[in-house]
Amino acid sequence: MENIENKETEIQFDSYAHFISGTIDPMTIEHASRWIMNAKFNKIEKPLTLHINSEGGDLGDAIGLVDMMRGIKFVRTLAYGNLMSSAFMIFAAGEKGYRAIGKNTAIMIHQFSDSLEGKYHDMKAYAKECDRYNDKMSQLLSDCSNLTVKDVKHKLLKPTDVWLTAEELVSYGIADIIF
Repeated sequence: MENIENKETEIQFDSYAHFISGTIDPMTIEHASRWIMNAKFNKIEKPLTLHINSEGGDLGDAIGLVDMMRGIKFVRTLAYGNLMSSAFMIFAAGEKGYRAIGKNTAIMIHQFSDSLEGKYHDMKAYAKECDRYNDKMSQLLSDCSNLTVKDVKHKLLKPTDVWLTAEELVSYGIADIIF
């Protein structure tokens, strides 16, 4: 692992920062997406910093933002306060080597969850979509860490909520710096 002390000074507040707080929903993701698109349109070469303090929300919206983040050169992530559920996915997708987590951050991840009511065939079709979401989560977290898909399912996407420490996030390769 590279020298963490040197990287701590590289992650700073600047004018190329955006903040996600509260619930991950279409409005939150729209603002973050506009921020990324503006940087891409204006050919900004300076790294972007995404500050996250969120209890999570809609996984589909979060994965949409992850796709946007992958379409730009460099987005570093910084989390403090709460890093839960779909916000965890956004954090993990930050630039490897530049994902910073506060030592006392409340960190939680869980399997995809939702509620549904309706006709039998619609619910059956949606169950398949839920399986696809879990597969997407597993693959994304594997890509963003030093864990295999099997390890992700065993360690992070258990049937119950999984609470982690900042140190555990670093050991799994999901975070790089503790501040």
